[in-house]
Amino acid sequence: MIEKIIKRDGRIVPFNREKITLAILSAAISVGGRDRLAAERVTEDVIGRLEYREHPESYPSVEEVQDIVEKSLIEQGHARTAKAYIIYRYEHALKRAGKESITYSSENIPYKKLWFSLAWGVDNGCVLLKQVQQIIEEGRYQELVRASEEFYQGELNNAVQLILDRINDIKIIIVSGPSSSGKTTTTIKIGERLKKDGYSLVTLNVDNYYFDLKDQLRDTLGDYDYETPQAIDLELLSRHLRALLAGETVQIPYYNFKTGNREGISKEMVLGEKDILLIDSLHGMFEEMTAGIDEEKKFKLYIETLSQVKDSEGRFIRWADIRMLRRMVRDMQYRNYSPKQTLVHWHYVRRSELRYIISRISKAHFIVNSFLPYELPLMKHRLGGFFPQFINEFKDYQDREDAFRRAQRVQGIFNEIPAWADESVVPKSSLLREFIGGSGYSY
Repeated sequence: MIEKIIKRDGRIVPFNREKITLAILSAAISVGGRDRLAAERVTEDVIGRLEYREHPESYPSVEEVQDIVEKSLIEQGHARTAKAYIIYRYEHALKRAGKESITYSSENIPYKKLWFSLAWGVDNGCVLLKQVQQIIEEGRYQELVRASEEFYQGELNNAVQLILDRINDIKIIIVSGPSSSGKTTTTIKIGERLKKDGYSLVTLNVDNYYFDLKDQLRDTLGDYDYETPQAIDLELLSRHLRALLAGETVQIPYYNFKTGNREGISKEMVLGEKDILLIDSLHGMFEEMTAGIDEEKKFKLYIETLSQVKDSEGRFIRWADIRMLRRMVRDMQYRNYSPKQTLVHWHYVRRSELRYIISRISKAHFIVNSFLPYELPLMKHRLGGFFPQFINEFKDYQDREDAFRRAQRVQGIFNEIPAWADESVVPKSSLLREFIGGSGYSY
């Protein structure tokens, strides 16, 4: 019996066969498979090989186990899963070595947008956290709010103009981007503008196409991974999209998040002459979602918090940390999730973003920068009291190292800026209201 395993840093920890099964199943899901029994059979084979290896009296290493998993997958005929598993290992090896990822490379960095954002920040005196602090101390916070909202509105104006330039060809608008980037509000505002020109955005809610909970991947800590495109029934979704664009009537399923199951039909949908189908989804630019639809009929809009603000050490504030704060506030307010739950789940969010979302940013027809430089003081007021607790709780918890490091970074940001409590300065139409509440829009 295998009781212990040697980690890469030399620590000896209890052996957990379920981690092998989950790694295999995760690789299988990424290529369209969902057979847990098959993953368990491979796990059995791997454990058998481990028990009869050359020196069974010694503990196996993580690398040794992964080598055997690869071999077992190939020999049992799971070639596509084996390939996905190998790529996953290679990605993590690059990450440990501090090298560039094969899916998240310099080609995915929108340098022109970043330069524009930086230039705006310089002009408005808010490229340093220290400058944000000074703006508040000098009583100019409301000026920063107005300027930030005007900047975002300018981004929307540019996006709408590009859509109108191609309006006779476009049949589907895809609004994509990572979690809590502000896709929903951006979509609503673009819909308002197009309506003035006689066009209507008809939303297809991709959430209704999730697989039932029993078919979703769950880790050893009991957390479900809803963040991958494979959590969605992509085959059914793409079939319905093609039918809608062909003028057919489609019965849209209904997904009950309380039970975790698809239950019946939510509505029937058909497109009118001046209707444009809208896909507002994390994974809208994942190829399988819109498979079989002519690229000329698509307009792809990507939303991201492209902050160019630096801390006192000259480090840029991470876009993902900004979005995590937004999601914490939203989850707490609308989804009965605690900030701690959001934090410990965030590694799933980031893993999926890097592989399936951010890696497709170069395919977008336009990128909207949704960062609002005034939002961090508001987030500190809402969330500042939680992060010292998180740091203390996770500092010696190996399985929560990701959460610990994120908590440390956010605490560093909050240490450099004052909190702002008066949310009345935030316009009712602001994108930030999507997260803090009090919006003039219905979500």
